This record gives sequence, C-alpha cells and structure tokens, in this order.
Amino acid sequence: MTKFNDIKGVVFDLDGVITDTARFHAQAWHALATELGVKWDDELASGLKGLSRMDSLELILKHGGIEAKYNDEEKQRYATEKNTNYKHLIQQLTPDDIYPGMKEFLNELKDGGYKMSLASASKNAPTILEHLELTDYFKKIVDPASLHRGKPDPEIFIKAAELIDLKPEECLGLEDAVAGIAGINAAHETSVGIGDSDVLTEADMVFSNTKNVTLENIKTNMEK
Repeated sequence: MTKFNDIKGVVFDLDGVITDTARFHAQAWHALATELGVKWDDELASGLKGLSRMDSLELILKHGGIEAKYNDEEKQRYATEKNTNYKHLIQQLTPDDIYPGMKEFLNELKDGGYKMSLASASKNAPTILEHLELTDYFKKIVDPASLHRGKPDPEIFIKAAELIDLKPEECLGLEDAVAGIAGINAAHETSVGIGDSDVLTEADMVFSNTKNVTLENIKTNMEK
C-alpha cells in the first residue's frame, strides 16, 4: 500500500461523496415513469442506481412491460425530457447541500498543496459544482463524453490523475459505490470509501460519515 507521504492528490466522485443528487434523479425518473404509465416502486427505484440514462429508461419500460412500445428516437426524446427535468431540479442545490465536513476537507487539501480532480460520470457535474460554490476547487474535471468505459473500469480514475499531472499511485480516490471502489483499486490509487464497511469491503479504508474524512484520519488508516 502507498505511504501517506507519497500522496500528492485526491480524486473525487461527486454524488454520494460531496453531495446527494440521487434524490433529484429519482424525482425525475419517477415523473417520467408516471407519464409512461409505469408503476413506481422500491424495486424499480433501487434498480436504477448506478445505471446510465438510456439503461435506466430501458429498465423503466421493461418494468412496465412496454419495452417494445417505443422506437429509438422516442426513447431518446424521453431520456432528454428526464434530463431536462433533472437539470431543473438541481437548480435548488446550494452550499448547504455539501455533505458535513467535506468543505473543511477540501480546504485542508487546498491549504496542504494537494491537487484535486473530479471523476464523476455525471455530465451535469460542472453545474452541480457551480450551485455548491465549489468550482474553484475543481479546475480539472474528467469529461464523461471522453470515456470509452464506465466504472468499475479504471479509465475515469486514471484520467483524473493525468489531469492533475500525477501517477495514480500518488492519488487517493474517494467513492461511495462498490463499482467506484473497484475502479480506484484497478487504477492503483488508494481507495477511500464513504459508507458501509460491510458493503465497501474492497476499499483500503472506509469512513461511515463524511465528517470523519480528514487528512489525519486518512494518515492513521494508511499507517496501520
């Protein structure tokens, strides 16, 4: 495992690490499902987590037994409608929506001279950062459109390190999802999980609460 003193940068996922936009995705998909006459339930809501926009739409259509009802053009139109609604909903975000302790952690990194980049699959990440007033912390953001493969492939995390001119081994990667942790590990970065240690079993370290994410606590974990 990399030594703490070798760490020069931090790669962040956005949703579930810095803030929560999942509720807005759920609201937008729920509205579309209702429009399509598909019953919204916990099984559907859970199944959509981590899926791409088009895969999410396909799941909703399948859930309602209407997957053969629409052609590709119509599906694209519905996916665009959902995203337009989602973008409208995220206008509600303010700095108060930053997870507890994360702004302090970002300031700690900035003051310590650590480089930072964002490895989010969301095409709306720049807008979200703007509303959270965190744009200045993330001058380097991986463009999801440039990626050939999604998480758990390490591509996004390798690119995030390249953007800040660091080797993956010189970076920490923060993630809340199993696929993200797998991607960080495959990129040979040190993985920091946010969430349940029983779920994020492959992470190098796990913090159940963002308030506990500090350089001192990361150092302690790396020196165990």
